[in-house]
Amino acid sequence: MIDRFELSLPWLLLSVALAIRVAVVAPARAQTASPRIEVRIGYIARQIPPPPLYDLTATPQDEGVAGARLAIMDNNTSGSFLGQRFDLDEAILPPDQSEVAAARKLADGGDGLILADLPADQLLAVADALKGRDVVLFSVSAQDNFLRGKECRANIFHVAPSRAMLTDALAQFLAVKRWTRIFLIVGQTRADASYAASFRASAKKFGLTIVAEKPWTFGPLAQARGDAVTQGAALVFTRAADSDMIVVADEEDNFGDYVPYHTADPKLVGGTQGLIAASWHRTQFAFGAEQLQDRFLRLAKRRMRPVDYQAWTAVRAIGEAVVHARSADPRALAAFMVDPQFSIAVFKGVAASFRPWDHQLRQPLLLAQPAFLVALAPLPGFLHQRTILDTLGVDKPETQCRWP
Repeated sequence: MIDRFELSLPWLLLSVALAIRVAVVAPARAQTASPRIEVRIGYIARQIPPPPLYDLTATPQDEGVAGARLAIMDNNTSGSFLGQRFDLDEAILPPDQSEVAAARKLADGGDGLILADLPADQLLAVADALKGRDVVLFSVSAQDNFLRGKECRANIFHVAPSRAMLTDALAQFLAVKRWTRIFLIVGQTRADASYAASFRASAKKFGLTIVAEKPWTFGPLAQARGDAVTQGAALVFTRAADSDMIVVADEEDNFGDYVPYHTADPKLVGGTQGLIAASWHRTQFAFGAEQLQDRFLRLAKRRMRPVDYQAWTAVRAIGEAVVHARSADPRALAAFMVDPQFSIAVFKGVAASFRPWDHQLRQPLLLAQPAFLVALAPLPGFLHQRTILDTLGVDKPETQCRWP
């Protein structure tokens, strides 16, 4: 009989040899392993004032930054397996604090990637102040078309959809439904005028006809508690022309929610109120969006809003770029983000990517009423030689963006 020791001796010798090899090779591998990547991301925004007690749609004081916080957690979940660490440095500014000084402080502290939740003029001031530095900005709230056109900046990536994208999405839906006769009501603010101008361009682009247009001159009736004389005048105001749809341009919610059910004739209402186009909506649960909605609700104790989603998307885009570029260098990440290979899952059925000609994030947009998701734009039937996502907003042949 063969001794068991004789049978196992070759395996014992092999095990010892492998152990010696591992002991010798492991230190060498440790020396050649990729270094840990530390990614510092800044977030700059203005303080949101506390709302009046009666305001049912008040902006949460952590709007935007709550989405960035969730995305940092998401990035670190995958980054823990890849030797990557993401940190968020928040600069929430009071009214009297300079956004330029705050941005410079973030950059001096090592934040080469900065999310900016700022209006257009302040965003441009920050971009110009940081020009030439190794810093990339991600705009998460400014929707102005000119930021992607004549006033574009090479160091800004736009995660928020432009007004042109929002109005194109609505116009596509109306064209598909053949509700082509539009009564446009325009508010008194500069933002309202900008939305109206964008919708006029979208109407022309998709074959709609604006049969009547009137300015709203009755004040903030959507926020009023009662004014029968003014309400009666507003009722007469809607007797304008035979239209399929009323489109309201009211970005500050002064009157748009008042218009439905106060018209002389039964009319559908859309635009900034009623049927809206948005990057995100609380009714979006398809394409795995339910788990994002739930995770945000657990973190922030409220529903995710568009600016939250846009901040989340910006941080996740940075995370995806870091994984594939294997670098935290802002210039390397910016170059990779406009590469055709780059894309990011955004829970809307189609991956998003950045347009190289104006750094706008191309993405599907949601068309929703207050309690229900109606459609997803781009809608079927609209074609494009590259991607149907480029049917929303300003396409490359029409862009006025020229990098300096």
